Amino acid sequence: MIAKTINEQELHAYADGRLEAARREAVEAWLHDHPEMRQAVAEWRIQNERLHHAFDPVMNEAVPVRLAAAAAGPVSLVPLRLAAAVVCLAVGGVVGYALRGETMPSPPATASLPRQAAIAHAVFSPEVRHPVEVGAAEEAHLVAWLSKRLGAELKPPHLSAQGFELVGGRLLPGEAGPVAQFMYQDARGQRLTLYVRRDTQDSRETAFRYARENGVGVFYWLDGRFGYALSGEMEKPDLLRIATAVYQQLNP
Repeated sequence: MIAKTINEQELHAYADGRLEAARREAVEAWLHDHPEMRQAVAEWRIQNERLHHAFDPVMNEAVPVRLAAAAAGPVSLVPLRLAAAVVCLAVGGVVGYALRGETMPSPPATASLPRQAAIAHAVFSPEVRHPVEVGAAEEAHLVAWLSKRLGAELKPPHLSAQGFELVGGRLLPGEAGPVAQFMYQDARGQRLTLYVRRDTQDSRETAFRYARENGVGVFYWLDGRFGYALSGEMEKPDLLRIATAVYQQLNP
């Protein structure tokens, strides 16, 4: 149940990046105390990214010459009504997919991985009281729990040599099943998150790739049936150094 002071329209506007600055701080403060809705907002952002990925290439195509020529002719109410009907059908189709719970066309696995990891990092890394579900003091339990949920043995790397200590981890929803997130922090309070998902298909592609999503740098790679993404708000060379250490520990 959404509080009266923060309505669902404002949450969607916040997720879309269209909420006015005067209300943004109030929404962020409310989300800080409502982690379940904070996760929902993160999922809405992922859905927005998938919609853009699926339809932006079509929306950005040049207008065909024959249609441009037709548009230059006399204005007619019938064509305008026809165009309006086509738009309504198109919008209705997208809304219908959402209401029926159908899956929109998915981007390639390596394309969605950094977006999801960056969003999860942005949602949970600022948390002061509840940055993780299970703390580092219960690391054995954390690893056993997440390994069971993902259906494979996980080995969170130790990054003390890089100046970061494990804070803990949490379980997140992914496109194809549960996802694990491990969080690390250095002496200055700077945080990194390692996003781990298990894919349905085996991959031999282990090359590092880099993306930047709303100020969050992400190094990501596929290894066997796992996808990994290390996220942090730091310079690319520094993040690469730590990502290399993570990879070496996962592949001794």
